[in-house]
Amino acid sequence: MAQLMEKSSKVVEAQLANSSIRALSGSMVAFEGNVTFKSTGFGGGDGLVAGIKRRATGESLSLMECGGNGRVFLAVNGQYVAVVGLAGETLQVESQQLLAIAGNLQCNVTFAGLRGASTGQGLFTTTVTGQGQVALLSAGGPLIHLAVSPQYPLVVDPDAFVCARGNLSQSFVTDVSWRTAVGQGSGENFSLRWDGQGVVSIQPAER
Repeated sequence: MAQLMEKSSKVVEAQLANSSIRALSGSMVAFEGNVTFKSTGFGGGDGLVAGIKRRATGESLSLMECGGNGRVFLAVNGQYVAVVGLAGETLQVESQQLLAIAGNLQCNVTFAGLRGASTGQGLFTTTVTGQGQVALLSAGGPLIHLAVSPQYPLVVDPDAFVCARGNLSQSFVTDVSWRTAVGQGSGENFSLRWDGQGVVSIQPAER
């Protein structure tokens, strides 16, 4: 099975041994060995249903397959990287922060709610489920991992949210008076609230 590792704080190395990974299109910055690249199309090779969902929701996760024997180096605009392992779990991730996946993993899109009451614009989350590794991007600095417990629910800015894992439920907080206090109030704003037991990862910059 292919392996992902953090080559540096901003580069992920994919080690291929008669195996393949799926990575964000255009993220390859170097490779060595006998490696081939092909587009997996809209939906990342997870079939027509996933592709239709992405077109309908405006998600723009375009993946390529890197296969063969060798090493592939991945990076995007100097963003920080992190590799997380999944053992039959589900990772909820903002699609813009997904760099690569390796192993027996399936991607899908779930509807999380409405961004704005008047615009009706949808908020959709990419889910990655199964056994393998996921490489993530983080703007502004390394990922910040925040624990969530039943005693301490977590509220985060949706523009800073990267991923969540564990036994968590998501809801929306519309009473975001703090945004007005810092000059970000527009009447359409909300925050994401996470309850349960797990970990939510954020980036120290807004999209």
